[in-house]
Amino acid sequence: MPRPDNPVPSWNLTRCRWRALFRAVTLLCLTLGTSSAFAELGVATGSHTGSLGSKIAVVPEWSYTLSPDETFQEAADALLAKGISSSQLARHNRIANPIILKGGDRIRIPMHWLKRQPEPATISAASGQGHVRLAGNSRAQPMQTGMLLRVGDELATQQGTATIKLGDSSMIWVEPNSRLVFNRLTQYGRTGMVDTRMRLIKGRVSTDVEPMVEDGSRFEIETPSAVAAVRGTRFSLASDGSKSLLRVTEGLVAFGPPGNQRQIPAGFSASVDSPSSRGVEIRRLPPVPETSALAPSLDRLPATLTWKANGAPAHQLDVFDLATGQNVLSRLTGDSSTTLAQLDNGRYRVELAAVTRSGIAGLPAVQEVDVDLKARAATLLSPAAGESLNDDMPEFIWRYLGENEVGRLEISAKDDFGNLVATSEWASDTSALPSRPLSPGEYYWRVVTEAGGNSVATSEPRKMLVNGTLPPARIININYIDSQVRIFWESVATANDYLLQLSEDPGFQNIVKEATVGDTTAALRLIPGRRYFVRLKALSEGPLASRWGPGRELFIE
Repeated sequence: MPRPDNPVPSWNLTRCRWRALFRAVTLLCLTLGTSSAFAELGVATGSHTGSLGSKIAVVPEWSYTLSPDETFQEAADALLAKGISSSQLARHNRIANPIILKGGDRIRIPMHWLKRQPEPATISAASGQGHVRLAGNSRAQPMQTGMLLRVGDELATQQGTATIKLGDSSMIWVEPNSRLVFNRLTQYGRTGMVDTRMRLIKGRVSTDVEPMVEDGSRFEIETPSAVAAVRGTRFSLASDGSKSLLRVTEGLVAFGPPGNQRQIPAGFSASVDSPSSRGVEIRRLPPVPETSALAPSLDRLPATLTWKANGAPAHQLDVFDLATGQNVLSRLTGDSSTTLAQLDNGRYRVELAAVTRSGIAGLPAVQEVDVDLKARAATLLSPAAGESLNDDMPEFIWRYLGENEVGRLEISAKDDFGNLVATSEWASDTSALPSRPLSPGEYYWRVVTEAGGNSVATSEPRKMLVNGTLPPARIININYIDSQVRIFWESVATANDYLLQLSEDPGFQNIVKEATVGDTTAALRLIPGRRYFVRLKALSEGPLASRWGPGRELFIE
């Protein structure tokens, strides 16, 4: 059999047939895939075109599901940035008629098309000395609870600490002598996605990052030598300006020099020695300590937490208020037990971690407890009921009946304590002096007890007498209206009433009117053309002496 002029080896022909078959199958699969997605979602699965074999740039996208009764136009208005139209979004999704879309259908939105808005962070709790340097302003402001932090602001804690809440409820705890700059605080409209980037110049921060809802979310902290990027975890990061140290207690953190990051799981620490280092040193953290169990609800303090010896030279205790996120108690101890005291009522997260000789804390043992303290009325000891005192600064003594209580002395001229004459500072002491000397007179005293910050109890009041002479009541103003005159005089703190005398002579030998008045003003009707004289004396229910105040002349023409 003669050979053809252009012979083709059998193996080469087979290869060509396989290539043709592969192309046909690939094209069929792509067609079926597109049709299936369109039937399920009502939108096309892609918008990129190009020749086979060309390299297609991947554009990050966010997939959004229409809610019930939401139209395509409403979603576009709510989600798209200024300058991006709903028709552009329809073309991107290959939607010829957006009106047919219904709740449950999904649309794809390129990330750079989404509406962006700044989302400031908030200092939810601050204690000690620190300041905030606002972006574009060289003047520093003292850091304080409730202060908003925006892009470009720098927080320096100095000797203080700060608790920061981000827009997505992630929490950051900034330790003393730290400097943290906020490079980006962005929220993508109502998508729930955030882009948070910070720079830790020096110091230490701990974080509790909310899980990222979509791939477009980002949370990064940069130091002079490394970058830590997370998607929802608890970790701490420290820097001395050169070396960076990471500790991961939950989740996963991408950490290392820029471009050379490693995935660090929970239970490990990692470090980068200097800005010029390219490697990451990874070590296992000390294990979780075995601790005693605290009662789920504590009705008295102090409470004791103990743990088994595990070879660690020290342990770190941290107590977080779950309502505010604030670290209310932080303590390093070399003992195998510690106490919880001076906590207000509320719910707390208690963490205890072993600490290595190099100062790295391990995985913490975690417990959550409720503190529910009840204040009890104090027992009054001295002065005794009805006692007469010759001292204008007497010492008051009482006894607490509850646990972890503070108290305040209150002194009033009346038993309703509506107008306090003197008090003391809130303290755990069981004795106090009044805040000011007590004028002679009759008084009532009591002790108000507080426990847990919001539970209050009040003792029964006691009556007492400070010996001496009541000061004179002095007239301070006289107003004339026709044939009537109104008199005003100074209040005497311990007086119950005042005795008023009206006379026709300055020696008050010829008294024309005498009356007891419970207020510090009185009106008198006088005969025109006659001269009168008026004076007052403070009265007390006790055996105190009193003196007349100076007289004043009255005259109506």
